[in-house]
Amino acid sequence: MSPTPYPFTAIVGMADMRLGLLLNAISPAIGGVLVRGEKGTAKSTMVRALSALLPDIGTVPGCRFSCDPAAPDPGCPDGPHEPGSGTARPARMVELPVGASEDRLVGALDIERALSEGVKAYQPGLLADAHRGILYVDEVNLLHDHLIDLLLDAAAMGASYVEREGVSVRHAARFLLVGTMNPEEGELRPQLLDRFGLTVEVAASRVPDERVEVVRRRLAYDEDPGGFRARWAADESELRERIAAARALLPQVRLGDGALRQIAAVCAAFEVDGMRADIVTARTATALAAWAGRTDVTTEDVRQAALLALPHRRRRNPFDAPGLDEEKLDETLRQFADEDEGPEPDPEPEGPDGDPDHDPDGGPGNDPDGGPDGGPGGGPGGSPDGRTPDQAPPSGEISEGAPDPSVPGPRTSTETPAGAADGGDGQGAGVPPAGAAPEQRAVGAAAPFKARKLDVPGLGEGAAGRRSRARTAHGRTTGARVPRGSLTALHLSATVHAAAPHQRARGRRGPGLVIRRDDLREAVREGREGNLVLFVVDASGSMAARKRMSAVKGAVLSLLLDAYQRRDKVGLITFRGSDAELALPPTSSVDAAAARLEKLPTGGRTPLAAGLLRAREVLRIERMRDPARRPLLVVVTDGRATGGRGAVARAGQAAGLLAGEGVASVVVDCEAGPVRLGLAAELARGLGATALTLDELRADNVTALVRDVRTAQQTRRAA
Repeated sequence: MSPTPYPFTAIVGMADMRLGLLLNAISPAIGGVLVRGEKGTAKSTMVRALSALLPDIGTVPGCRFSCDPAAPDPGCPDGPHEPGSGTARPARMVELPVGASEDRLVGALDIERALSEGVKAYQPGLLADAHRGILYVDEVNLLHDHLIDLLLDAAAMGASYVEREGVSVRHAARFLLVGTMNPEEGELRPQLLDRFGLTVEVAASRVPDERVEVVRRRLAYDEDPGGFRARWAADESELRERIAAARALLPQVRLGDGALRQIAAVCAAFEVDGMRADIVTARTATALAAWAGRTDVTTEDVRQAALLALPHRRRRNPFDAPGLDEEKLDETLRQFADEDEGPEPDPEPEGPDGDPDHDPDGGPGNDPDGGPDGGPGGGPGGSPDGRTPDQAPPSGEISEGAPDPSVPGPRTSTETPAGAADGGDGQGAGVPPAGAAPEQRAVGAAAPFKARKLDVPGLGEGAAGRRSRARTAHGRTTGARVPRGSLTALHLSATVHAAAPHQRARGRRGPGLVIRRDDLREAVREGREGNLVLFVVDASGSMAARKRMSAVKGAVLSLLLDAYQRRDKVGLITFRGSDAELALPPTSSVDAAAARLEKLPTGGRTPLAAGLLRAREVLRIERMRDPARRPLLVVVTDGRATGGRGAVARAGQAAGLLAGEGVASVVVDCEAGPVRLGLAAELARGLGATALTLDELRADNVTALVRDVRTAQQTRRAA
């Protein structure tokens, strides 16, 4: 971290993110913040700035786990510690890199001491370093699932449990968890989204004056970091004092039965799963009241807390739009308003009763970020640049208090994420290629279902995921080998076995082992990898019957959902008329693929060969970009080829080229009707692929078939 962090109060805009961070600084039990948004929006800068606002913490001298000297952890691995005085130090901000190993996160056996001294000693990881500070994970959606599980388990329990390599350790791990992600690079699973307390959406301002001010301040900071921070020192000090005051007030805040009923009603109305949403909303509403200097939770606190705590919990699959329907939220709050609370507050409250210093343009009685829904235009103290209410901005700075409509607040459920409808490249999916046959109106997709698992045969070494078998840095240990280059993961027992027969010859005296470099063995592990799933979808006239195309889209949507759950990249090629089109280049954003699929036009001839050749070209380019990621080609067609003279022969040649390159393929046969030509099965033979019908693609149908076969076998044995 920079020795001179950028001042928190100097950040322009990003009101929701500022509020989410401040609420967690007041009440870490909220469970952290997930920040979703585009790159270059000062996410990392703001987290580092917050760490400079947190009060210093006292620690037990020499304790690697930052125990509080006033109440040391009785189970501390470096303990036991006697209560007493300690040393003060700033709260840490620890960054977890995307490529971090499990050992680096949770800690592991201290190999050096184990080999040199013959003792089992624990080497702490990043979770121990982050205790009583901030743990920041940039691009959290790219972090491997098992690391996210470990991280969020520790955040939820406030402790880390390590059971590995003969080491059994438990240590405290309470921290403010902040994760950032760009949705275009893929989503987190809903089960993991639920573990983050709050979520906020961020975007760069589209107002020229605000963008000018951002650049002006950043250039001034880069030119003289110390001088720039000194100009904001009074603001930083006042905000630090306000955080401390809110922390002290928090235990006195009363969450009445009326507010609890409203919270329960809102969570039930939006059908969020489980009870975590209710608990997080209650904690957030309490922190909002403390931040505003009140000891009672109001309806407005519940409303703002719901807008921060519920949107990401409503997403059951990646195709659900984030956000809440605010009209429904307000109606639910009105319906369950506490009769003792008095008249319902105005949409833009003027502040708590009895506040003689209330400032209607941004005082503590308003929402902490300047608007009733956490919208931009209000900083931690109510002004757009993060200033406290009584401070005037320095000369030349923006001081408008009106909300900025260009910086979005929590999105309603009826909105579509930017770029989702067109895949993010600005071209609508409904625009046909030049020279294409007249298209028919797009039909909606049938309901998705649990799809049968498709995988790539063999053993790969691609990006971590859940689809196909692979040699990975994580997973179950299947053996040991002599290291190839630098040692990555030591296989301790294999190393000891290799060294043991040579101890007498090496003159060992006393305890311990004499280990040489040629004794070292590294673990061979097998896990799962994510693949590139490239869909080639027939959108020609032979597929255009509404019922059949709806079923086809539902099947592809099901496969997209499966790809999302298995951490794959996806691409989409469509062919119709006279050519094939790359509707969506390979990406980790399956919701963009779903949006393109929904608007897919149909009609015209069937240029099957063009679709296969386009797929071959896309795979060639992707192979150069990422050689380790193996492709899975999914061709969705009835097998007909009518795109010009010799169409069937050209399709067979294209299939042969793909088969010759060893591309794993699956053909989903969409042929329907009493008379079937079996052309999709012939295509599958040419590709060396598995052929499945739409019915066979359903995992529940496969399960039912296996169950019926087993039942029949048991019946025969009994007879």
